Amino acid sequence: MLKSLGMEKGKPFNPDARMKKILTDATLVGEAMAKANDYEKRYMPQATYAPGSKWMFELCLDPSQETEHYTQLDERASWFYEASCTSKGMVSTTPGIGSVYLGINEDKDGNWLDGATNYRLHIPPNAPAKQFWSITLYDVSTRCLIENGTDITDRSSRQELVKNADGSVDLYFGPKAPKGFEKNWIPTLAGKSWFPYFRLYGPTEAHFNRTWVLPDIEKVK
Repeated sequence: MLKSLGMEKGKPFNPDARMKKILTDATLVGEAMAKANDYEKRYMPQATYAPGSKWMFELCLDPSQETEHYTQLDERASWFYEASCTSKGMVSTTPGIGSVYLGINEDKDGNWLDGATNYRLHIPPNAPAKQFWSITLYDVSTRCLIENGTDITDRSSRQELVKNADGSVDLYFGPKAPKGFEKNWIPTLAGKSWFPYFRLYGPTEAHFNRTWVLPDIEKVK
């Protein structure tokens, strides 16, 4: 596929000025296409998590990357823009087995998540995870763990979090820790956009039948 660009095995690659400009422009356009393809999955109905929810299934790709009638090119491009591997366990539909990857890019009001803003995520009690749940924050530009000047990039049910009387948990994201909830906080930085993965390890039936639904992330006012 690269032969028309002058790339062949065992031969030097010497693009002229015209080809360099084409390839440079293609890099910029390709990056923009990948971001749009990844962060706004409007064309992927299988990304829908729950009616009205901003959360989406991040992994909409069959491990084979094929369906009966087509190759999942867009789904592949979306997932591998963020990640480096996939497996059957990451898309398991069997209760108690594998994991679930949920992602969100907007707050409840439909605004893109911003590192300069403070947010809250309410996690209802009895999260449907046989093993544990976790949430990890990533940088939009690099898709790596956010660099916030600390080692705090995730929170999970394995940690000693501050819980509400009913067993629910409120997590906070933003440049300022809420008083009394420092253990439930992940710091973010102004000028740095981010997105989270909410993972369920060993998802139970309450996840699959949606009797337990994760609320949207809300701006702290």
